[in-house]
Amino acid sequence: MTCKTYITNANIIYSTLILLLCAVSSVYSQVTLNNPSFEDTPSDATTPMGWLECEEFTTPDILPGYWGVYTEPSEGETYVGMITRENGTFESIGQRLSATLRQDECYSFTLDLAHSLGYTGYNKPIKLRIWVGRSRCETQQMIFESPLIDEIEWKNYEVEFRPETDVRYILLEAFHQEGRFSHKANILIDNISTIESCNRV
Repeated sequence: MTCKTYITNANIIYSTLILLLCAVSSVYSQVTLNNPSFEDTPSDATTPMGWLECEEFTTPDILPGYWGVYTEPSEGETYVGMITRENGTFESIGQRLSATLRQDECYSFTLDLAHSLGYTGYNKPIKLRIWVGRSRCETQQMIFESPLIDEIEWKNYEVEFRPETDVRYILLEAFHQEGRFSHKANILIDNISTIESCNRV
């Protein structure tokens, strides 16, 4: 083997190792959710597989097909609908992430939001707030508050955040305003992406 051939082979091996390391790094820099597109059998007052109820009186709906909601999903076959009520109660769901989100690291993901004009009386628009925490259903740090979602067409939103401490749980909350409120409203949620690192090198 000539010296030139040896160098060429060494370069190929080095390049391959770099690509493998990048691939592994990419995989480990992604955090996934269980059932991020809320796929399940359409039904009312049912939490989609992979998610759990966090707020008292939380009875989300797997849509379309119930409560007069027939909006097509933005991805897959179903999505979730949550409401706020005239007595001040609201709905929230959450889950444990596939890996810990590290303090001060930058993360980002996207999701689709929409509003239904016909949700059996719960027809006003509301917001979505997203929280992360160290334990189940904890609202330790709010990482996103949407604008008032009044569009019937799906719109994609990006969430970028830095955890204030290591966290392992995420929570989605139907929200109108701080304090007690009287607002019969709905929000539709679909197609949450993988949570990826957005650290700038």
